[in-house]
Order: sequence, then structure tokens, then C-alpha cells
Amino acid sequence: MQTDNQIKKKRILVVEDEKIMADMLQHTLEDSGFAVLRADNGGDALSLAMGDHPDMILLDIMLPGIDGLTVLQKLREDTWGKHVPVIVLTNLSPDTRILENVEHTAPLYYIVKSNTSMEDVTAKVREGLSVV
Repeated sequence: MQTDNQIKKKRILVVEDEKIMADMLQHTLEDSGFAVLRADNGGDALSLAMGDHPDMILLDIMLPGIDGLTVLQKLREDTWGKHVPVIVLTNLSPDTRILENVEHTAPLYYIVKSNTSMEDVTAKVREGLSVV
């Protein structure tokens, strides 16, 4: 089991264009001891991810500019980006197009926002980072 100090070293990039949802995710994750970076569009998400190499990315699909699936595709083209854990966090139900894109990229989780609590998201982040 990792200590709180080890958890605090974990940086999560939250990519969400809905301010209220981004604020809730940030506060929940920070209260759980994680450092949070934020982006509200795909271009900023790519820049932050490639520049800062966070430990995990929470990625919305519907984003202004570059959409989340394109961000994911571009991440997976990079040596570091192939291995960073990503949680796709969206209100879209999984459809064939989305699942085809995410099934070929690992490690990755898919969470439908409307069906998930902030506690569930935090638990999935901890699981994805092997921080239990």
C-alpha cells in the first residue's frame, strides 16, 4: 500500500470542457491527494500531456477543437503516450466507433459520467495507478 506522500506525487490531467464537471473532478482528486492539471480543449490537452507527462489522463470525448478520440490517437502515437493510463470520461454511451478506437489502446478505462459518482472515478483512478 502506498503512503499519502506517494499518492501526492501522482499527477492527473483532467481534460473536460464543462467547467462544473472539471471543477468537481479537480476538487475530488485533490482532496484524495492527487495533483491535478487541467485542459478544456484537445489542443491544450495534447500540449500539457506531451510536455508534463502526467501519471494518468481523464479524457472527455466531446471537446472543442480536437476531439478526445483524436487526442487519444495522437497520444498513442508517442512512445510515452502509448503507456499512460487514460480514463475516457464522457456522457456518450459506448458505440462501435468509440469502442473501436479505445479497444486498441491500453491501458484504458471507459466511464459514462451520468452513471458514475466522483467516488467511483477516484476509485478507478487509484486502480489505474495501482494506488489502493
